[in-house]
Amino acid sequence: MNAIDGDEVHVSTGITGEAAEPVAIPELVIISGMSGAGRSTAAKCLEDLGWFVVDNLPPALIPTMVDLGARSQGNVARIAVVVDVRGRRFFDNLRESLADLEAKHVKRRVLFLEASDDALVRRFESVRRPHPLQGDGRIVDGIAAERDLLRELRGDADLVIDTSSLNVHELRAKMDAQFAGDEEPELRATVMSFGYKYGLPVDADLVVDCRFLLNPHWVPELRPFTGLNEEVSGYVFNQPGAKEFLDRYAELLQLIAAGYRREGKRYVTIAVGCTGGKHRSVAMSEKLATRLAAEGVETVIVHRDMGRE
Repeated sequence: MNAIDGDEVHVSTGITGEAAEPVAIPELVIISGMSGAGRSTAAKCLEDLGWFVVDNLPPALIPTMVDLGARSQGNVARIAVVVDVRGRRFFDNLRESLADLEAKHVKRRVLFLEASDDALVRRFESVRRPHPLQGDGRIVDGIAAERDLLRELRGDADLVIDTSSLNVHELRAKMDAQFAGDEEPELRATVMSFGYKYGLPVDADLVVDCRFLLNPHWVPELRPFTGLNEEVSGYVFNQPGAKEFLDRYAELLQLIAAGYRREGKRYVTIAVGCTGGKHRSVAMSEKLATRLAAEGVETVIVHRDMGRE
């Protein structure tokens, strides 16, 4: 019988009088999310990074999988499990398994892959396959049913990645940024510039609006450039209130980051928006990311809509 103690599992050998040997509990990532949102691609990325990946494992067997990994003498140090939650019983089993893992102090994270209804419909139509939950209805009916079923799991996820506007290579880059490191940092942040006219990022935890600043788009000599250009950045931050806004928001993020760490949240996506996602939001994102990095937060910068016009 196994006893869990902190980050070690004490495995009994069955030999009378022989001391149990502690072995490390594997790190666990549970991959779930919407059908068609990229679960298989995310799993393949982790496999390429050296994770032991199990596809569509019944949720009730996840604790058993972790236990087997703990017995592998270090050969299975990181496990990723793809969970396809298509039924209420499956979902209940997953909740029970997560509670069991938490009680045993297993280090686990839940990765949720999200996408818009339009993107999911296009993907299912392109491969000429029905949605697994649509039954006799339409694809949108299956998507709605699945989204309702997964609503609670999405809310509890440690990391949500919206793949609506991502191709395979961009999703791989996001996965590499979050999981490639040998050691898990205290907090990782993605700072994403975007244009409001293209819609809010679905996976944003925090949204920053830079539209109160004068738009370099209306300055003819600055219009062709982006917020990465020094002249554009200088124009943005020489305006009244720009530097003060950056300073105060950076201070606010320090408070938020401390709270995230206390709650065990390891990932945050900060979306910084302006009208087109080319000038103001890009310049502000770059400065904000620099501030976060200086505070010890591992930061990735994504300019979602730059070059889209």
